[in-house]
Amino acid sequence: MSLDLVPVDRESAAGAVLLTGIPGSGKSTVAAALAGRFRMAAHIEVDALQQMIVSGGQWPSPDANAEADRQIFLRARNACLLADSFVRAGFIPVLDDVVVRRSHLDFYRMTLAAVPLHIVVLAPGPAEAWRRNQAREKALAVDWSPLDEAMRSELGQHGVWIDNAAQTVEETVEAILSATGLAEVDQPLR
Repeated sequence: MSLDLVPVDRESAAGAVLLTGIPGSGKSTVAAALAGRFRMAAHIEVDALQQMIVSGGQWPSPDANAEADRQIFLRARNACLLADSFVRAGFIPVLDDVVVRRSHLDFYRMTLAAVPLHIVVLAPGPAEAWRRNQAREKALAVDWSPLDEAMRSELGQHGVWIDNAAQTVEETVEAILSATGLAEVDQPLR
């Protein structure tokens, strides 16, 4: 059996979405549902890239940790490389990551500059995010609700903010589609 070389790239995708919010805000669930609404899309869960580190990995923590901070940018860089590859192949990448600081957001904007990057912040509020976190299988032991105030301070003037506390996943996806203007299709390819 021979495998002929097939061109991978085609017309670039119309844009990319960076979906952020504090842990428990619904990023992963909404990102997967949003990607499912496009004809060609990929969900890039940035935490999954962190999990690829077999030894030496440092997860973000409330305590100062220079290595964990470095790895936040490492995983963002890897997410952007992957997103760029998908964009060039015609797939809309939907990245989900906890982006708290302006420098982190600026890194995404600078690295994914070749395509319109739609920033969407899910903001159900710290109490709702904590409630959701405690109800899910991958519940976190650390209460990250103070990140809500930090995000509002650092990123409050950037992107589209959606209070999804009382919304279903579908309602949140509809709000994102409306805010970004990205076109969905009736029948996604599968």
